[in-house]
Amino acid sequence: MPNRVVCREASHAGSWHTASGPQLTAQLEGWLSQAQSTERPARAIIAPHAGSTSCGSCAAHAYKQVDPSITRSISILGPSHHVPLSRCALSVTALYDLPIDPKIYGELWKTGMFERMSLQTDEDEHSIEMHLPCRAKAMESHKDEFTIIPVLVGALSESKEQEFGKLFSKYLADPSNLFVVSSDFYHWGQRFRYSYYDESQGEIHRSIEHLDKMGMSIIEQLKHHNTICGRHPTGVLLNDITELRKNGMNVSFPFLNYAQSSQGRDWQDSSVSDAAGALSVH
Repeated sequence: MPNRVVCREASHAGSWHTASGPQLTAQLEGWLSQAQSTERPARAIIAPHAGSTSCGSCAAHAYKQVDPSITRSISILGPSHHVPLSRCALSVTALYDLPIDPKIYGELWKTGMFERMSLQTDEDEHSIEMHLPCRAKAMESHKDEFTIIPVLVGALSESKEQEFGKLFSKYLADPSNLFVVSSDFYHWGQRFRYSYYDESQGEIHRSIEHLDKMGMSIIEQLKHHNTICGRHPTGVLLNDITELRKNGMNVSFPFLNYAQSSQGRDWQDSSVSDAAGALSVH
């Protein structure tokens, strides 16, 4: 790991999430208070990365499953929206006083499988930044006791997803490590160049929900898929899970919440879907 860790700007504050600290804190506390905890703490979660006003409530259902008393390192796998990547890139930029884990970073870098993420790329990308406030809030009671590993995931081939899944699986097997997969679900509308509509499902938003829940069902069955935003980070996680199951570990991955940014009813509408899920080992 480089000797000097750069502090990045909260480049999406004031647009994707509020720039007001007290307002952000109030929002996070409100969303988390409305979510329910399951019996087992999460070993990994899937949560959305759209603007916090549209997806914060949904994401809170995933973060509510985090146990700060056992979590010591948090790896976030976010998709790359702005730069072409054929593999993964590691960030060395810190944000919100969340320190990079030097041990895990060093181990990953030594594999030769990663690129380094530039400061400009890091600040342009929202898929990682959008999770940092919620992670900090969820871990507030142990705020000085955990580190992070930000990972930007490129357009991986199936074989690359398997390679990275195998690499990360040893960390996922450790209950002190939490994995966060940053992913929205379907983006529907002309501005996203995707307007599939199955009239048999009813109104447009019902058709979108049907597609989303098909994808969620595939993930819950712990199978691979490639139809949603964040599909490559999710593919890496599913390959992580495959390795755990090979080693005899029992896992489950239920989805806990689902939402749409708006309910589309005509062709001029657009919508981004969000879902929150948590992986538990038992």
